[in-house]
Amino acid sequence: MGDMTNSDFYSKNQRNESSHGGDFGCTMEELRSLMELRGTEAVVKIKETYGDTDAICRRLKTSPVEGLPGTAPDLEKRKQIFGQNFIPPKKPKTFLQLVWEALQDVTLIILEIAAIISLGLSFYHPPGENNEGCATAQGGAEDEGEAEAGWIEGAAILLSVICVVLVTAFNDWSKEKQFRGLQSRIEQEQKFTVVRAGQVVQIPVAEIVVGDIAQVKYGDLLPADGLFIQGNDLKIDESSLTGESDQVRKSVDKDPMLLSGTHVMEGSGRMVVTAVGVNSQTGIIFTLLGAGGEEEEKKDKKGKMQDGNVDASQSKAKQQDGAAAMEMQPLKSAEGGDADDKKKANMHKKEKSVLQGKLTKLAVQIGKAGLVMSAITVIILVLYFTVDTFVVNKKPWLPECTPVYVQYFVKFFIIGVTVLVVAVPEGLPLAVTISLAYSVKKMMKDNNLVRHLDACETMGNATAICSDKTGTLTTNRMTVVQAYVGDVHYKEIPDPSSINAKTMELLVNAIAINSAYTTKILPPEKEGALPRQVGNKTECGLLGFVLDLKQDYEPVRTQMPEEKLYKVYTFNSVRKSMSTVIKLPDESFRMYSKGASEIVLKKCCKILNGAGEPRVFRPRDRDEMVKKVIEPMACDGLRTICVAFRDFPSSPEPDWDNENDILNDLTCICVVGIEDPVRPEVPEAIRKCQRAGITVRMVTGDNINTARAIAIKCGIIHPGEDFLCLEGKEFNRRIRNEKGEIEQERIDKIWPKLRVLARSSPTDKHTLVKGIIDSTHTEQRQVVAVTGDGTNDGPALKKADVGFAMGIAGTDVAKEASDIILTDDNFSSIVKAVMWGRNVYDSISKFLQFQLTVNVVAVIVAFTGACITQDSPLKAVQMLWVNLIMDTFASLALATEPPTETLLLRKPYGRNKPLISRTMMKNILGHAVYQLTLIFTLLFVGEKMFQIDSGRNAPLHSPPSEHYTIIFNTFVMMQLFNEINARKIHGERNVFDGIFRNPIFCTIVLGTFAIQIVIVQFGGKPFSCSPLQLDQWMWCIFIGLGELVWGQVIATIPTSRLKFLKEAGRLTQKEEIPEEELNEDVEEIDHAERELRRGQILWFRGLNRIQTQIEVVNTFKSGASFQGALRRQSSVTSQSQDVANLSSPSRVSLSNALSSPTSLPPAAAGQG
Repeated sequence: MGDMTNSDFYSKNQRNESSHGGDFGCTMEELRSLMELRGTEAVVKIKETYGDTDAICRRLKTSPVEGLPGTAPDLEKRKQIFGQNFIPPKKPKTFLQLVWEALQDVTLIILEIAAIISLGLSFYHPPGENNEGCATAQGGAEDEGEAEAGWIEGAAILLSVICVVLVTAFNDWSKEKQFRGLQSRIEQEQKFTVVRAGQVVQIPVAEIVVGDIAQVKYGDLLPADGLFIQGNDLKIDESSLTGESDQVRKSVDKDPMLLSGTHVMEGSGRMVVTAVGVNSQTGIIFTLLGAGGEEEEKKDKKGKMQDGNVDASQSKAKQQDGAAAMEMQPLKSAEGGDADDKKKANMHKKEKSVLQGKLTKLAVQIGKAGLVMSAITVIILVLYFTVDTFVVNKKPWLPECTPVYVQYFVKFFIIGVTVLVVAVPEGLPLAVTISLAYSVKKMMKDNNLVRHLDACETMGNATAICSDKTGTLTTNRMTVVQAYVGDVHYKEIPDPSSINAKTMELLVNAIAINSAYTTKILPPEKEGALPRQVGNKTECGLLGFVLDLKQDYEPVRTQMPEEKLYKVYTFNSVRKSMSTVIKLPDESFRMYSKGASEIVLKKCCKILNGAGEPRVFRPRDRDEMVKKVIEPMACDGLRTICVAFRDFPSSPEPDWDNENDILNDLTCICVVGIEDPVRPEVPEAIRKCQRAGITVRMVTGDNINTARAIAIKCGIIHPGEDFLCLEGKEFNRRIRNEKGEIEQERIDKIWPKLRVLARSSPTDKHTLVKGIIDSTHTEQRQVVAVTGDGTNDGPALKKADVGFAMGIAGTDVAKEASDIILTDDNFSSIVKAVMWGRNVYDSISKFLQFQLTVNVVAVIVAFTGACITQDSPLKAVQMLWVNLIMDTFASLALATEPPTETLLLRKPYGRNKPLISRTMMKNILGHAVYQLTLIFTLLFVGEKMFQIDSGRNAPLHSPPSEHYTIIFNTFVMMQLFNEINARKIHGERNVFDGIFRNPIFCTIVLGTFAIQIVIVQFGGKPFSCSPLQLDQWMWCIFIGLGELVWGQVIATIPTSRLKFLKEAGRLTQKEEIPEEELNEDVEEIDHAERELRRGQILWFRGLNRIQTQIEVVNTFKSGASFQGALRRQSSVTSQSQDVANLSSPSRVSLSNALSSPTSLPPAAAGQG
């Protein structure tokens, strides 16, 4: 956060206070210091200073029931005095900062230095300049005008460096901007429920003001500080502020302080907002983190933050979690420091993404090869020149000739550097970023809001999806379709007259009172549409049942408003039921309960008969009811809910905290079957997943029969297949040993066949996900995606490789833990995410295939050309232009290909699939052969073919020759047409397929072509080009077109025949498993096995070093197989999956044996 913004923020607020403070009964300062107290201190302070919370509401001119009037002037005034609920974000990097960062690139720095030296030398005219005896190659051909133009090359290099820097900076800047846009989109999504003018409304978090009455419920992330006014069973997880993981119980008389950035884990209630934005607890910590010195001094005067202060620094990473509510958190993107914090916090969940790991490795390998090539080029040029000048022609080294010689050496150095520039694929990271940023933007349209960039690409490798049932696979629109009332099982909604009046009254009361008052059924928005369900969907289903019975729940609620409820036991995943106690007019108590039928029925000892009288309900009656009523309903895919009640005498008053006694001896009123229909598009989406090699598993809290019925409807299981459907209890029994510990090998026996996990707790979900991810049962490590909506799904979402949270039904906590938010809660959007993920992977591969062809060709041409003709056929500036088109533009063109359905027809790649497949290697080498043949033909016999002067062995500052211009032009034309070939990487024939669906691609190809014409015809000296005639142009384009034909020839050669081709760019096991995990796995390998492995690896390492050395020698003999040398390096550790568990001790001994640094870097083995 910029210091500016915050200090303004404060000073403005301070000024306002002094002038306005009188309008309200308390100032921002008082409220702020009040919010820094906790527990009993706070209660005492409220009593002493204000009296009670109602008094605070009066001072803030708000009503605990009606809320604020919500008029614009009033809201504006509150914002003026108490601040807005907004934390000013960190200032984004300016364009100039980004330019400065782009300039840090090593190769560019080398080029800049070389260009400056070249410039300096061209302006320095030594006395011996025209001394005939200096250098042979100088010749007399050069006239005065040419010598003057020596500065052009240096200037042109500097200019092209500036171009590259600007393009890079612009890309970074637009990427940053996209992230900010994405961020604000995430923030606008976040709404909170407040009461204004007696109406319950949802407003964006930023609109909340001090004095608002906010409704808090299970799963919320509190957006501001406030005082608890009324509610029940409210439990808060304050770990994001205090670091204490225990849930804190809130109550008006013991601990009414609700703090921003904390999570509601249970219960519901109302609070009056007392501090927003930078004055809330989270805001204070944020300001401390980001504001620098001056701010801190102000802070000290304002009184210390208690409790939270010590933890402020420790919980910095956590803070970023809690922060989403306040609209600030800096994007956890692939950028900068915040991301690092985040990475540490999330353990290894956000290691470098698989793709980035593979790419970095590949780029390093290519870079090394390029460095070697460029060094050799320079050495050969210098040696040739000195030997030729001083040994063969026996020239003395004359002092006045020194500058001339230095000029030659600088020219050689520049050639060497350009070889390096072309060899280093700096477009790779750019391509990844562009591809991901583009996908993320487009995925918004497909209802995927991506919070972490790499999730997009991981999704393409997903092998398993663990999905919730309610709301994801189903529509989450609950309707009661069957009921068992008064000893009769109705297969459809019963006629109201057939139900006894007493039973009916109890039923309506039990449903209306014992459900959250925020749950309502509203009239439809459009004529003929279905009524709108607001709030908890199961409760909506029950209220709908009341309306279907021609009754109304509103009068019941008006008569018994929420404030009058005596005690509420809210629903949680342990109770699996909800109960509400009310005081009847005769002072006695009645409790209504509802919940999962098998749980509530166990606590029933009576049931209402047809006459509305309770009769005894024995265990054997219950078993019969389960068989006759509940199981048939469940097998139709219905959720069964039991509604019951119990009366208590007025004295002695029961001990309400002893839940086991209270929730017992119930009388069952009815059992209903609620239908939640499967979304129409889900079966097709699941079929696509299965075709794409992704296993879909359903994890639900529902009863096993319901779950199985829905799973069959969705197509997750097909009758007659070999699969498992387990309940949570059974699952736990099977995966734990006698001591009750979870054993991985037991999980490995279950998960491959498991398709449905019913009645599962959140921990079961987490256990299953962890078990599948940690499993080494299959040769590919599984990549698991998980969907979740509840607060308790947080751990599973975090553990999964990709966590999907529900945008509509999801709680804030779930959204915080997730990587992608499904804005329409729909399973078929996940399939779209898979498609985009695979597309990212393919886009990168397309770009690589194109880029490496250019690299190989350009490096070899520059290298051989320099060695044979003492001058690279492609000049430094031309190389930079080629570098620009093949890196920056090609990455834009190829990384923005839209995905097609065909992507879903193949199996996932898995983690250790190499980036460059054999087919791609075949294409790269095949096209390189074509291009090299033609360029060398042009280089050595081109002047005869076109009847022009030879450009070879030209003197130092000679004018550009047509000969070399033709070579340059042909080279670029071949790249342009090869870019079209690169659109397909799996050996498809039709490379033009869908080319017009990608306007960016067409624009870039045509644009590059146009610029090339300008460069050749008008580039002149700076680009070392001389204008060409039309027929020469035709030839260049014709040779370029040959690329497309040659592409077809290559596609005809079966890849299977080319056994010698190596793949490249695979992630070895070693890098994939992070350090902490390696240590955990130590116990799993017995000693004999470890010794065996250690021997194996040492042997591999030794062999590998020798191989690498031989390869390096051979490389420079042949020049073409240097890919092979690279490939060797990356295969060094990729023995089978087992090495994954390679334990730490053996790593240390390995490294000692190799006498290299202890923590062996991945490529260390290949450096020998």
